[in-house]
Amino acid sequence: MELLLNTAFIVLGFILLIKGADFMVTGASSFAKKFNVSEIAIGLTIVAMGTSAPELVVNLVSGSQGLDDVVFGNLIGSNIFNLFFILGVAGVIRPLVVKSETVWKEIPFGMALVIILFILVNDVFFFGSEENSAGLVDGFILLLLFVAFIYYVFYNVKNNDAVIDATSKETPIYNHWITLLMILGGITGLVIGGKLVVDNAVEIARSFELSEKLIGLTILAAGTSLPELATSAVAAYRNRADIAIGNVIGSNIFNLTFILGINSVVTPLNFNTEMNFDFFVLIGGSILLFIFMFTLKSKKLDRWEAILYLVTFIAYLSYIFIRK
Repeated sequence: MELLLNTAFIVLGFILLIKGADFMVTGASSFAKKFNVSEIAIGLTIVAMGTSAPELVVNLVSGSQGLDDVVFGNLIGSNIFNLFFILGVAGVIRPLVVKSETVWKEIPFGMALVIILFILVNDVFFFGSEENSAGLVDGFILLLLFVAFIYYVFYNVKNNDAVIDATSKETPIYNHWITLLMILGGITGLVIGGKLVVDNAVEIARSFELSEKLIGLTILAAGTSLPELATSAVAAYRNRADIAIGNVIGSNIFNLTFILGINSVVTPLNFNTEMNFDFFVLIGGSILLFIFMFTLKSKKLDRWEAILYLVTFIAYLSYIFIRK
């Protein structure tokens, strides 16, 4: 009976995620057109932060309870899920055309960030410390990187001539209040839906005696990334490639800078070096995305490249279940 109830809540969570994503994309597109703000900027900030809300809640709770493996597993796993699975699904739905600034600035920034974090948490190897951790100093460094990224996004918006054509009729423009309600309602649906899916999936996983580290890297990682999946899939279907791409890149940056930064400042986290392999997968996936921008059609994630991402993700998932 309890298993059936958990399954029912998971289904309800999926419904809230899908509808929340629909409202989020519609509201964000309307906002972008109304104020002549580029959709990539909206995707990198409002949409990315909104869809990363489940990670923020889950990791603050996990960090306060001393579940360091869950925090790192969730964040690294979420970013791998975002990069390989979500971009893979979105790219299969519709090949994603990427703007030049995203290719040369946002993608390299995300790639560099993963490498910086890898260095920061491997203190024993790089700094000769007694233990590997993300502490107060690391947290402040990550938060400064987050502030720098936000500054870049809005500076870019202010000085970018490539704005949304307000005469386009593909997406209707709503008034201020309706647009705000759509975005807030979408975020609310995403957060509640994500929590329902995660909480009940974890209960089912524990009934099958899966380890907390594996739960963090798989179920929690996928569960807290479901808002990004729903949002990017809907955005790709509606031919909003900027929101689909910006959501994934922005969420990954938000996860590793703001969320991990806040966690490290509030409670220093010990890093398990067994997760270095997962770091290498994330670094490799980031480099691969940059390479994809120059294969076949330039500045475009083609369908076969998206399929390659999905195949790689399945192989990675198989490995970590064997590894446990």
